[in-house]
Amino acid sequence: MKILVLGGTGFVGRHVRDALHRAGHDVLSVSRGTGVDLMTADLAPVVDGCDVVVNAAGSVWLATEQQMLEANAALVDRLVKALSGQRFVQLGTVHEYGSGVAGRGTTETQPTIPLTPYGKSKLIGTTAALDSGRDVVVLRVSNVIGPGVPKGSLMRTVADHLASGSDAPLTFGSLRAWRDYVDARDVADAVLRAVTAPVTGEVINIGSGAAVRTRTLVERMVALSGRGVAIVEDAAGGRADTEWLQLDIVKADRLLGWRPRRGLDESLRDLLAAA
Repeated sequence: MKILVLGGTGFVGRHVRDALHRAGHDVLSVSRGTGVDLMTADLAPVVDGCDVVVNAAGSVWLATEQQMLEANAALVDRLVKALSGQRFVQLGTVHEYGSGVAGRGTTETQPTIPLTPYGKSKLIGTTAALDSGRDVVVLRVSNVIGPGVPKGSLMRTVADHLASGSDAPLTFGSLRAWRDYVDARDVADAVLRAVTAPVTGEVINIGSGAAVRTRTLVERMVALSGRGVAIVEDAAGGRADTEWLQLDIVKADRLLGWRPRRGLDESLRDLLAAA
């Protein structure tokens, strides 16, 4: 099939593009990196002739609230209006749910009450996609790690510091939050399955199905790097309303036959190697 990947030069988009190529699809990647400004372009001719459109574009790290609204909400609204029969795979986020319940995975039936500007903007995009009447599958993705994580993210900050050779301590606010981390290459595999899955109008969680304390993740990265860098944490800081985010991924297994294949250590080693 001919598949258009919006944001195909970004962190997740690159892995999606490569997975679709390996599966034998004819893939067209469109983003600012390919000379197309998705915020201003006429999208009808961009999507014309494609069988599937995958939206991996968006803004989160180092972006203002207005930039998030434009990239995560307004773009999706314009995009679904430009479609003419193509399947549309939209990448959403766990942050559309808001807070989770400690010790439990959030299912797709939980009400969406996002607490951050990013989560709010992504939910607007998801709603626009689902309300469009198009052939839509929304993959609601947990925190994504793996090679190529973007600048501004916690994992990239840690990886760059460890790769720099500096012996200075890693200093953070609170690292007490628990998060569900999934490898970008596993997300790409989920997209590959969603492209042809016999489902439509569905929201499907994509994550590891397990929460990891953020400090534990940072400590593991330091250990895997072989560096004796200290971690300094202001345990009193941070948000209390999003301390636990974990996805229930039973639906992904049932509808897509998908489960994550990469363990946390593999993701972190490859992240460090890329840095």
